[in-house]
Amino acid sequence: MSEPIQRTLTDIALTAQALKNGGGAERYTRDVIAGFHRLGLRPTLFAREIDRSMPEAAWVEQRPLNVRWAPRKLRNHAFDWRLKQQLKRHRPACVFAINHSTQADVALCGGTHPGSLEAARRAIRRSDAWQIELERRVYSHARRIVAHSQLMSRELQRFYGVSAERIDVLYPPVDVARFRVRSAAERAQLREKFGLPDDRVVFVFSSTSHERKGYALLEAFFAQTTLPVLLVVAGRPVPKTGETIRYAGYCKEIEELFAAADFTVVASEYEPFGLVAVESVMCGTPLVIADNVGAAETVVGDAKIEFSRQRPGSFEQAIETAVARARGGNGRIADPLGTLVYDPCVDAHCAALLALMSSI
Repeated sequence: MSEPIQRTLTDIALTAQALKNGGGAERYTRDVIAGFHRLGLRPTLFAREIDRSMPEAAWVEQRPLNVRWAPRKLRNHAFDWRLKQQLKRHRPACVFAINHSTQADVALCGGTHPGSLEAARRAIRRSDAWQIELERRVYSHARRIVAHSQLMSRELQRFYGVSAERIDVLYPPVDVARFRVRSAAERAQLREKFGLPDDRVVFVFSSTSHERKGYALLEAFFAQTTLPVLLVVAGRPVPKTGETIRYAGYCKEIEELFAAADFTVVASEYEPFGLVAVESVMCGTPLVIADNVGAAETVVGDAKIEFSRQRPGSFEQAIETAVARARGGNGRIADPLGTLVYDPCVDAHCAALLALMSSI
C-alpha cells in the first residue's frame, strides 16, 4: 500500500448490521474487515451487534449501537440517527456503509427494496415506504456508491435516479482458499460422505429463503421428473422429500457439497448477486442459473447454463442440457478463474475498495 493512501485512509469507519457468523451482508462485513486488516488498517466499526468472540472483532475499534429499543421496522432509521450523533464527536476520513446509512461517504448497494417488491409483485406497505425513503436518502447523500452487480447499478439509476458516474460496480469476494477445485478422488470421497448416488446427476440448491430463491420452480420439476437426477437442498427444510429430492440440513461444509455435486442451481425470483454461484464455480461445479440473477453476469462459457424464469420450458430445457453434459463426462470446470469476469479474492476486492475510498 502506498504512503499517500496510508496517510489519507488510516481513519476509516465501517457501518454494518452485525459482526457475527452468517451469510450475505454478515459474511461480507467479515471479509472486508479481514481484507483491511491484511492491508494494515484498523477501521472503526459501528454495528447493531458485535460478537466479540469473532477474530475480526479484534481488528476493529468496536462501536456497538444498540437500537433494540426501537420498533423492529424502524431500527434501520434508529441506527442511522444514533450513528449521526456518534459522528458529531469525530468524523472519520471516510465512512463506508455496508448497511443503510445517510452518513456514508461510500454506500454499498447489495439490493434495492423497490426491486425486491417488483420481483415479488407485492404492493407497497407503510413499512416499505419507510425503507424506500431511507434508501433514497442514503443514495442521494453518498459521494459514491458501490454496486455489487450491473443489475444493481441499473436499479439504482432506475429507481433512485442515481447517475452512472457515481456508481462503481465491484463484485463481491469469496474465500478462494475455502472454495476450491477438488481432485476426482476427493470428489468421490465427498460424494460418499454425503451419500450421493453415482447413477444420478446431482444438483445442489442452497437456500434459507425458499420463496425468494425459487424453490417452488425446482420442486415442481424434480418431484415429477423421470430423469436420473437428484436435487439436494441445503439450508431451510423443505416440505417433502423423495427419490429425486433430498434435504441435507444446514450444511456447515457447503464448499464440500458444492464440490461433490454435478451442478448448483440458482433460480431466485430476485437476486442482486447470489454469491453461491461464484462459490460453486470456484469449486469447479457449473451452474444452472436464472438470467435475472446478478451473479450470472460474472460467469462465462460452459461454467453456466442459463435459463429464463419468464419463458415456459426454459428451466426444464436447462436441466436436460445439464444432464446430457454430465453424462457425457464434460461437466466440470477445470479453470474457475478463467470463467469469471473478475478476481473474486477478498484482498483484491478490498484493495479496489481502498482505491475508491482514497479517490474521494
